[in-house]
Amino acid sequence: MSATTNRRALVIGASRGLGLVLAGELARRDWHVIATTRRNGGELQAEADASNGRLTIESLEMTSPDELAALRERLAGRRLDLLFVNAAIDRGDLPIHEVPTDMFTEVMITNALSPLRALEALRALVAPGGTVAVMSSEQGSIAGNTEPGYELYKASKAALNQLMRSYATRHAGDGQTKLLIDPGHNRTRLGGPDAPLAPEESIPAVVDVLEAQAGAPGLQFLDRDGEIVPW
Repeated sequence: MSATTNRRALVIGASRGLGLVLAGELARRDWHVIATTRRNGGELQAEADASNGRLTIESLEMTSPDELAALRERLAGRRLDLLFVNAAIDRGDLPIHEVPTDMFTEVMITNALSPLRALEALRALVAPGGTVAVMSSEQGSIAGNTEPGYELYKASKAALNQLMRSYATRHAGDGQTKLLIDPGHNRTRLGGPDAPLAPEESIPAVVDVLEAQAGAPGLQFLDRDGEIVPW
């Protein structure tokens, strides 16, 4: 990475939850952070206002290829040390044979297709030796799928992991670190109020992993402690 005081990150999906805490944690560590949101205002704006210019906001609907292209144009000439894509929705705990087709499509587009579109659209902004990372989940581990429930969400994260594997294979020679990150089960809108972790606990550990892995070759699927998650 570049000098510590000049590190730059783009966090896609930072309006709330894990993405919001991630953007704020990076800014507190003196990264210069660009954070995207679909809606202006809210907690992200408050973080930006308190950041002494280290956190700025861009508007983005990640599922829109046109908006991704427009963001790339707005950021042309910038060089990033970290591109982090955070996006996931959950539409309940239906067995897969009860999932409506439109629900299946919505979840797969948001959780699997759109993060990879974002990487492809924005990867040229990442400096040689920089990192591209995506928020995944242990729920996407096929080896770890030993308990029932949340079949569509699990499938979407497994698809994300497989697509990231293809991305890493296709771009094996680009010199960029590639990471899938499992942050653990957090108390967010997605994780629910009974989850064992608070984002304020898990995200600093995630940033430790991002910083420690900078410059590492290949693709890794790691948890918040830097341990390998089984595929």
